[in-house]
Amino acid sequence: MARGGQQSLARVAVIVRAGWAPLFWLGVLSAAIGLLLPGLSGRRVGGYAGAALFVVCAAFVALVRRGRYRAWAERASRAGKFDFLQDRAVTLRAWRRAHRWWLVGAFVLGVASSFAAPAVLGLAFAGAGAGLRLKAGWIGRREREDERALWVRTDWAGTGSPVGKRVKGYRTTGLAAGDAAPGGALRR
Repeated sequence: MARGGQQSLARVAVIVRAGWAPLFWLGVLSAAIGLLLPGLSGRRVGGYAGAALFVVCAAFVALVRRGRYRAWAERASRAGKFDFLQDRAVTLRAWRRAHRWWLVGAFVLGVASSFAAPAVLGLAFAGAGAGLRLKAGWIGRREREDERALWVRTDWAGTGSPVGKRVKGYRTTGLAAGDAAPGGALRR
C-alpha cells in the first residue's frame, strides 16, 4: 500500500467503545421494564439468571478476539503524513447510525422475552455493553504501554468491527493525535 494517498483513519478503541453505552443502557431499561412483568418463571429466577448472563456476556465480549487485536497492533505501520484522522464524534455517530435497528431490535426482544423470564435478555445485552467498555479499556492500556494510538482505515472497518475480515492492518500515531484519549474516551 503506497503511503502517498490520503486515507481516513478511525480510532480502534473508539469503534469498540461506540456500542457500549447504547447496549448497556437499553439493556438496563429493558431489564427494568421486564421486572415490572411477573413472567412465567417469576422475577427472582429471571433476576438471578439475568445477573449470571450479565457476567458471562461481559466476560465473553471482553475476551473474544483479543489475539487478533494484539496481532494487528504488533504489525501496525506508522500513519502517513496525509492520512486524515477521523474525529471521535464522527466515529461514534457512524457506528450508532449503522446499528440503530439492531439496537432497537435488541431492546424490543429484551422486553418481549420478559413475558417468559423477566430481565434475562435485557441484562445479557447490558453485559455485552459492559464487555465492550472493558475491551476498550484493555486497548487503552495497551496503547499507553506501547505509547502509540491504534487506527484503522474507515473503508476497511466500515461501521463494523476493527478486526473484521476486510481489515488488512492498523496504523499508529502518537498518543496526542486525535481527540480521543487512550481507550476511546473523550480527551479532557
